[in-house]
Amino acid sequence: MVSRVIPVDPFDLVIFGGTGDLARRKILPGLFRRFCAGQIPDAAAIIAAARSPHSVDEYRALTADAIREFSGVALCNDDRLQAFLKRLDYVPIDARGIDGWAALAARLSPDRVHAFYFSVGPGLFADLAERIHLHGMASPDCRIVVEKPFGHDLASARDLNATLAAHFDEGQIYRIDHYLGKETVQNLMAIRFGNMLFEPLWNSQYVDHIQVTVAETVGVGGRGEYYDRAGAMRDMMQNHLMQLLCLIAMEPPAKFDPDAVRDEKLKVIRALDPVEPHHIVRGQYEALDGEHPGYREAVNQPRSTTESYVAMKVHISNWRWAGTPFYLRTGKRLVARSSVINVMFKDAPHSIFGPEAGRHANLLSIRLQPNEGITLQVTIKEPGPGGMRLVDVPLDMTFAEALGPEGEDPPDAYERLIMDVIRGNQTLFMRGDEVEAAWAWTDPIIAGWQARGEVPKPYDSGSVGPGDADLLMKRDHREWRGIKP
Repeated sequence: MVSRVIPVDPFDLVIFGGTGDLARRKILPGLFRRFCAGQIPDAAAIIAAARSPHSVDEYRALTADAIREFSGVALCNDDRLQAFLKRLDYVPIDARGIDGWAALAARLSPDRVHAFYFSVGPGLFADLAERIHLHGMASPDCRIVVEKPFGHDLASARDLNATLAAHFDEGQIYRIDHYLGKETVQNLMAIRFGNMLFEPLWNSQYVDHIQVTVAETVGVGGRGEYYDRAGAMRDMMQNHLMQLLCLIAMEPPAKFDPDAVRDEKLKVIRALDPVEPHHIVRGQYEALDGEHPGYREAVNQPRSTTESYVAMKVHISNWRWAGTPFYLRTGKRLVARSSVINVMFKDAPHSIFGPEAGRHANLLSIRLQPNEGITLQVTIKEPGPGGMRLVDVPLDMTFAEALGPEGEDPPDAYERLIMDVIRGNQTLFMRGDEVEAAWAWTDPIIAGWQARGEVPKPYDSGSVGPGDADLLMKRDHREWRGIKP
């Protein structure tokens, strides 16, 4: 099955921080893939802006190297690469000064969408926004794309939103969370709201509990300085996992409209109960056999109390989910890379097969990475004679197998989200009040850790995390699913 690609109208995309790691690894390769797919017209212009004094030809050569390394495009020939590179321009610029801004404004074409991607640290957002306005580039049809972190706490998030609002309307601000661009995340909405099979059962009457796991095998890498200030709670839980929780738990919007969807997500965040301290587990990875440094060595902070792992049990106080716990966990340097949502349904109210048949319950498993797909575990009779023996088997829909060539190489999240920016579709982007509500829930949790002087539990690199996380589930007679040693 090959998806239908709809080209967008010609546009100008300015990438501030165009020589940075995110641009090299994600933004430029993603744009190239969309160009190869026929979605980006030849008349579109992609303009990189950064401090480095590159010429246009030098920048195109750097981009070609990045695309060859990171795009993963095997079917797109060199002619297409050269055609894409012709769309690229480069302007050396001083984000906090005056150099380069007049030249950048002169590069923009009139009467088309102008998108400005802030692929820089949040400390430069205000300077960039102010200068875009000062040099007459902030037309009513312009958009800005803002990368996380969206603040460090509620106060800084409010300050950031106020800074952006001083120069742009909320409808022009695209706060990007790449998790929302994943094919399976969007399929979560399709599963819930496009199938009569699931939505009537999607509530506390039929769902026993829901687990959300985002596990990484990598450590903090070169992000040590930032990560030690943030930790897993700020870096992952407050945004990525919060967004997944919202999509799982939200009420059906009246229509698939950006504000309608985000209104329902906001209601979920505001319905979250405060989390009890004994329902939270923090962890910090340690070195194992000298193969990888421990967390403290990686961040060069021998006494760091920043968590690289966090698990928690949360409740949503509304009619749909009252009494149904949600278990969230994320961590670095774990045994497997896995992002999965597990919806565990309740046991049948009465088993006609007797106690010897054992306990069986349906499980809907939504895999975000790797091998995006959906599995529904159902109970059947085990084949063969000898009575009614029950066994659980999966009904598996792995996208790469079910959807053919397009499923084998689906668009990267950044590809999809950048094209949504150009089209003016904010459905998969966070709104300012949504970000602030998430911080309002997160801040007391972090403040509680600090007030109690809590230290993260150590766990071995290459494990499933601290043992206390298993106890969190076992106290409720449940177990984690989704990370296999």
